[in-house]
Amino acid sequence: MTEPAQKPVDLITRFHAAAQHAPDRIAVRGTDGELTFAELDRRTAQLAGVLASRGIGVGDLVGVSLPRTTQLVVSLLAVWRAGAAYLPLDPSYPVERLEFMAEDAGIRVLVGAPGHVLRASGLDVVDPDSVAGDPEAADPKPVAADPLAPAYVIHTSGSTGRPKGVQVGRGSVADLVTALERAGVYAEEPRVVGWNASVSFDSSVKQWARICRGDTIAVLDEDQRTDPVQLRALLDAYAVQDLDLTPSLWELVRTCLLDGGADGPLPRLFVGGEPVPERTWQELSEATANGLLEAVNLYGPTECTVDATSAWITGGEAHIGHPLPGTRAYVVGDDLRQVTAPGESGELYLAGEGLALGYLNRPALTAERFVADPFAANGDGPLLPGGGRGGRMYRTGDLVRLRADGSLDFLGRADRQVKIRGYRIELGEVEAVLSSHPRVTTSVLTGYRDPALGDQLVAYYVADEPPSAAELRDHCAAVLPEFMVPSVFVAVDAVPLTVNGKVDWEALPTPQAAPAEQFVEPRGTVEKLLAEVWSEVLGRDRISADDNFFALGGHSLVALRVVGRLKRELGLAVRTKEVYQHPQLRELAGYVEAKLVAAPETS
Repeated sequence: MTEPAQKPVDLITRFHAAAQHAPDRIAVRGTDGELTFAELDRRTAQLAGVLASRGIGVGDLVGVSLPRTTQLVVSLLAVWRAGAAYLPLDPSYPVERLEFMAEDAGIRVLVGAPGHVLRASGLDVVDPDSVAGDPEAADPKPVAADPLAPAYVIHTSGSTGRPKGVQVGRGSVADLVTALERAGVYAEEPRVVGWNASVSFDSSVKQWARICRGDTIAVLDEDQRTDPVQLRALLDAYAVQDLDLTPSLWELVRTCLLDGGADGPLPRLFVGGEPVPERTWQELSEATANGLLEAVNLYGPTECTVDATSAWITGGEAHIGHPLPGTRAYVVGDDLRQVTAPGESGELYLAGEGLALGYLNRPALTAERFVADPFAANGDGPLLPGGGRGGRMYRTGDLVRLRADGSLDFLGRADRQVKIRGYRIELGEVEAVLSSHPRVTTSVLTGYRDPALGDQLVAYYVADEPPSAAELRDHCAAVLPEFMVPSVFVAVDAVPLTVNGKVDWEALPTPQAAPAEQFVEPRGTVEKLLAEVWSEVLGRDRISADDNFFALGGHSLVALRVVGRLKRELGLAVRTKEVYQHPQLRELAGYVEAKLVAAPETS
């Protein structure tokens, strides 16, 4: 049993203390410049004052939709300073999804740049750039920190076909930082931290919020955070000491980080978001033994405020470790009794200070997943008002096994939820979108691990006149974020069923990416180079000039490998969005050739 955590100090209080202690220390760096703690203190005070003047206070939700710059950190911190909670609205998401999230949360104020993507009427839009230069903007009166007041709402994939908002309290976020400090995961002295997670991904909270304990935040933009060459350069230029990343991202950047020729050890790596493959665990263990880096595996669902367990990656087999201070982990068997013997397995239930307040506007779902804790000594106190944290536990749906030392092995899921490149996906939500296509009558999805491309979503669908994979991909991409769009679409005459009427997953055909109907030999230097690169990164023997990158199973991380090769082979800076805009090899080659002609001006 983990000892209870001490009551954490509210993060805004900690931020004020850090700003007073080291006002000239750099607080945040980004592509748009840098701010000291004193400057950040002033900027957040101004924006918080404007929000307060718009009636924003404790319990309110404020939408934030900004690119990855220092201004994003200013805005998130200002919302907390005003006593409110933020709703991250990643501008890269489809507009329809963003508008659903904004409507679902009922926001009335949005912090965003002019020309923001939301079309919702009645929103009061605050431009943080204009506030920064407003001499009339004043610091609001300090807002009393209520641990049960919401800090943020992050929407996760929903099994009913719509995303659901997880509402996390201020006390839980403060406790997360304190727990990671007490566990020794965070160093005592201030560090330089790379912020590379999407603002809509719960891991981003622990990355940017470290500014409240006096750490410096290096904001990695969309290219820097996933391009190996740029990431290596930024780590060196900013002297980044701590970096969060998923195992999938590690696979992309590992060579550049391990063989980058940098002086001294690599940053301390916080690996999480998806299970760590044994190969990755052993590789990181070996790098740790050689003094190249330190790495810790962090596990936790969004409903338990990012992280619930930790394990230093120092040899042995991959596991998720022990509960963090303030967290209790129960392994519950099929008979709903707690498993205590080493080697036994069951579903993981989590309890303690990190539990979320619940699902926004979904009391029935909250009651289903956040249940009374019968295992805590003395009942662990009464249930708190508004669905507080004491006396409850969360059903994770994750299957684990107890190890002899009390740590936990991750075994998989008890339901159909999957993780793709670190993102949690409820397959029912994607199936609902795919089945809304006018020619699709039925669809089922599953996860599939491709030897060359890693984890992928595969969609099986029934249609009288099957649409093309490109048409179905566009249909899904209009509603779903990129990581939720299936990589492979397979038409079937009917979904096979077992004698019990359930989907017979074993009877579904093996997924295969769809090449062009007729092979067209790539011509010219650029087409041939792209064909060679695609063949390598997609694991295919032959690439046609008419092939579609995404129809062959490509995704965002694989696209980054393509642009990295173009940079090395041609000295040309191509962004991943250009691969999305020109998915056919012939089209992308034409774009690259035009860019080469104008290279002195554009590359």
